[in-house]
Amino acid sequence: MTTFVIATWFAQAVAPDPATGQAMWGWMQTAAGVAIALLSPALGAVADAGGRRRLMLGLCTLATAVFTAGLWFARPEAGSALYVLGCVGLATVSFEVGTVFYNSMLPDVARPGRMGRVSGLAWGLGYAGGLTCLVVCLFGLIQPDPGLFGFDREAGEPIRAAALLVAGWMVLFAWPVLAAMPDPAGKKSGWMASARTGLRDIREVLRGLRGRPDMLRFLLARLLYTDGLNTMFAFGAIFAAGVHGMSFQQVLIFGIAMNVSAGLGAALAGLAEDRVGSRRMVLVALWAMAAIGLAIVLVESTPVFWGLALVMGLFFGPAQAASRTLMARMAPPGEVAAHFGLFALSGRITGFLGPATLAAVTQASGSQRAGIATTVAFMALGAVLLMGVRERRGAAQ
Repeated sequence: MTTFVIATWFAQAVAPDPATGQAMWGWMQTAAGVAIALLSPALGAVADAGGRRRLMLGLCTLATAVFTAGLWFARPEAGSALYVLGCVGLATVSFEVGTVFYNSMLPDVARPGRMGRVSGLAWGLGYAGGLTCLVVCLFGLIQPDPGLFGFDREAGEPIRAAALLVAGWMVLFAWPVLAAMPDPAGKKSGWMASARTGLRDIREVLRGLRGRPDMLRFLLARLLYTDGLNTMFAFGAIFAAGVHGMSFQQVLIFGIAMNVSAGLGAALAGLAEDRVGSRRMVLVALWAMAAIGLAIVLVESTPVFWGLALVMGLFFGPAQAASRTLMARMAPPGEVAAHFGLFALSGRITGFLGPATLAAVTQASGSQRAGIATTVAFMALGAVLLMGVRERRGAAQ
């Protein structure tokens, strides 16, 4: 929804022009990033203290689906801009906070020596689900003309119907983990008691980072490179549509190809990650994406852009999945959700900075190329910091 469907529709049909749409989307992502940064660590600690990880994941999933479905009521006109941005922003906050509880389940489902494989495979399957959903959207809703169910193309109904499809898709595929994954035993307590304990615990975890320099350095590195990754991912479709003139259907086909590429990359890297190490896998992915991203900014040819983007997609999944595994390996038992709250915080505390920098540069220069180039700098800076982290030493600390 946020990368290939609504983002493109917003820039092309709702916003005054693609560059303004990219800037407005950037400020929305900025506001969402601030909210996620404030909520994630505290709620992760509350989940650890109260033993309600599964319930909190369920509530976040439901909220994400509701706000996504709300996009059905949007219209392809400037008057709907704030409504679209509000729905997407609230859905983004709900989704990202939910990943705190979801990611913290990794040590419960995989032995230490196989966490990289499980994380990479899971990320690859996520891309496979996204691919399948995009195919259904493209051939079931967007492409048929006349549209199915009497959908009005002028009113954007096929695209808005994709929001209903995605909301239902999330609910359908969320139930197995909610039904099958038990909460940690022996931790139930009242909500107020959990909140007090959780907030106290997160303060202690934050204070303890001074004695764990590798964890602190990893979080700071991720703070930078995740800004670059998330911003590149959030604005890729807008860039493709605005700079290379892709139609909405072409962007969806591009999204399908990117999902195939990213899913293969995540699954294949997961098979090797436990042998080469999570930190090394993240570094390889970051330097590759920074180099390819620079080339993408410079090329004029649309076919070359396609080729570079698909190669870059091979490294998206490994960077994300291996980062998750690295945190799971370095987090102390009993504080996993709290540490994944910090993990989310490190990805979002300056989550406004990437979109804000992109929005400001795009607005000042009037160039989408200049705006998207800022993501490359964030990835490179994060990789430089991560080079000083030692995985085993961090786990020992």
